[in-house]
Amino acid sequence: MVKRQVPRPAELLELMKFKKIDLDSRRRRLSSALSIDDLRTIAKHRTPAAAFDYTDGAAEREISMTRSVEAFEDVEFHPSILHDVSQVDTTTQILGGSSAQPFGIAPTGFTRLMQTEGEIAGAGAAGAAGIPFTLSTLGTTSIEEVKAENPLGRNWFQLYVMKQREISYGLVERAAQAGYDTLFFTVDTPVAGARLRDARNGFSIPPQLSLSTVANAIPRPWWWWDFLTTPKLEFASLSQTGGTVGELLNSAMDPSIDYEDLAQIRKMWPGKFAVKGVQTVEDAKKLADLGVDAIVLSNHGGRQLDRAPVPFHLLPEVAREVGQDLEIILDTGIRSGADIVAAIALGADFTLIGRAYLYGLMAGGRQGVDRTIQILSEEVERTMKLLQVSTLQELTPEHVTQLSRYTRLRGGPLPRHADQA
Repeated sequence: MVKRQVPRPAELLELMKFKKIDLDSRRRRLSSALSIDDLRTIAKHRTPAAAFDYTDGAAEREISMTRSVEAFEDVEFHPSILHDVSQVDTTTQILGGSSAQPFGIAPTGFTRLMQTEGEIAGAGAAGAAGIPFTLSTLGTTSIEEVKAENPLGRNWFQLYVMKQREISYGLVERAAQAGYDTLFFTVDTPVAGARLRDARNGFSIPPQLSLSTVANAIPRPWWWWDFLTTPKLEFASLSQTGGTVGELLNSAMDPSIDYEDLAQIRKMWPGKFAVKGVQTVEDAKKLADLGVDAIVLSNHGGRQLDRAPVPFHLLPEVAREVGQDLEIILDTGIRSGADIVAAIALGADFTLIGRAYLYGLMAGGRQGVDRTIQILSEEVERTMKLLQVSTLQELTPEHVTQLSRYTRLRGGPLPRHADQA
């Protein structure tokens, strides 16, 4: 029988130690977020449906986005044992410079729409964390303002080649003059993808008031207060701002761009040159032959061609074919530090986060982006320790199996082990 006794008051007092209440509501809600999914939940609560769905959604039936997330969920890790991982080094070299983590912030358009601090929050957080920040052609903060916010950090610029070539050429010159060290030449957006959530929400730039938007705003007064009391939302690099996202993209982008445009822009750019939106092994090999510095394996977050290839599935073969000739960056589907570690193990030199960054921004502005980076950094380090590797260079395909829930008719089954990938 267990001996029982009446609890002593002093013992009860020891148990009744309540956590001190944090009066800072932003800090309180961000500290409660333990994962990127938690930040997404907070972001959805705090952001009007049209702005949240623009971030969260993808093209048509959103199959590409779903598959890209599932590809990382279908990873099986293989840890080694009895290695000293008391100290872990997450730093890496990419595109001629260093990064404190194997990930940077991807280019995102209309960013101040999600939360008014926008690209300023992203660039500032990236600079503080020692990781690169990428500004989009469709950004809502200028090239020069981002540089001023992140003067000592690494700034990259993502370029759309537009029908009016002079606009694109001017942006290239401005980014070079501002000291950006890398240009991302984007090749997967000849026209806008069919983003059905945006169409259903009547999403436009700038946002237009309607009965539905007013109703949706009632429980989110903070967002509208920020929107109405801060500088007008407009593109920092483009003069045209009115219309739906699809209309804006279709009016600006040029479906006729080709390798001559790539050669022309590359000739103009003095820094590192990467091609973003590569989705086949054949194109990766061709770009390697042309001598570009890097490629970004990306299906644009599933926002362009639905049912496009999953970048993470392409990664092992691309790494085998061109990994010695250029650097490989991967985006789309990353929701955790474990996803990042898996990508590095299978041959990526670096990764980019888009939605994960924007969820943090919507959840809490600059502090929310800081929290995103903190969560991912802790997950990267913890995953490395559990795999028992102390540097990113120790990660190999032997640490990862790509399980599969899909079959490719064109090439047979998807690889089930990285050795066969």
